Order: sequence, then structure tokens, then C-alpha cells
Amino acid sequence: MTAAFDFEFTAIDGEPLPLKQFEGHPLLVVNVASRCQLTPQYEGLQKLWTDYRDRGLIVLGVPSNQFWQEPQKELEIAAFCRVTYAVTFPMTEKTHVRGGKAHPFYKWMRDQLGSAAKPNWNFHKLLTGRSGEPRAAFKPNIEPGDAKLRAAIERAL
Repeated sequence: MTAAFDFEFTAIDGEPLPLKQFEGHPLLVVNVASRCQLTPQYEGLQKLWTDYRDRGLIVLGVPSNQFWQEPQKELEIAAFCRVTYAVTFPMTEKTHVRGGKAHPFYKWMRDQLGSAAKPNWNFHKLLTGRSGEPRAAFKPNIEPGDAKLRAAIERAL
């Protein structure tokens, strides 16, 4: 049976980013963009990372330009996130998150959770459990501090 930990991304610095390294940890995977009205959610995602990383949560930012709001190159994205929002959680290189070219992780999550797992905009959130099983999907307008998202994270922990 496939689990989230069976997939691999490329990190924002170009190095391999196998999700296997996070085995045993819940994952909150979020497609992000630096020129979106929702970009301030980076602050809340960093807070989730700070609040929950010692308990095991991994927040993973996945930059995507599929909604035309992440035109920058990886080094520029990393610098923007670090300087503007003090982001320290792991991030991937720019990645397709929907359609035929979607990263296999996103296709798998959609197959498991249905249309709720298909990003319809930036800052769509996907949560897996400690065993790598799909747990929930949250639409972009659900802020990182939202009680329903935090409750789902608590259950996954």
C-alpha cells in the first residue's frame, strides 16, 4: 500500500527531498506562492511549524506557478520566504500540483481523498498521518491558525 513517504520531491536548493526522511511524522503539504493575496499565510504556516515541530509535524511548502503567482526562481523564492516571513520549514522546488503534469504525490492524494485534494488555488493544504495515510484536505481560504485545521493536526499527532 502506498504511503506519503513513498514519494520524493526536489528541495528548493536542488537536493533530493525524499519524504521517507519524515516517516513517522504527519505532513502538512501546502502549495505556496509569493505573489498571491494569500501569501501572508506563510506567517501562519511558520507558526504551525514552530508550534508543532517538536511534536512531530512536518510543514512542507511546495511553490507552484500553476496559478501564475510564483514567477520567481527557487533562490529568489527561498530568499523572499526567509527574509519576509522568517520561514524555516522545508520547501521544494517549483512543482506542478494539478493536471496531467502534477507531482505524483498530488495525484496520489487526489486519488485517495477525491476532488477535495485537488488544489484550486495557492495555499491548498494536504494533511497526512504518522503512517503516511491521507487524512484531510483544506481549501486555500482556511488559514493556518483555523481551529478545524489545528484540530486535524492534533488528531494526526
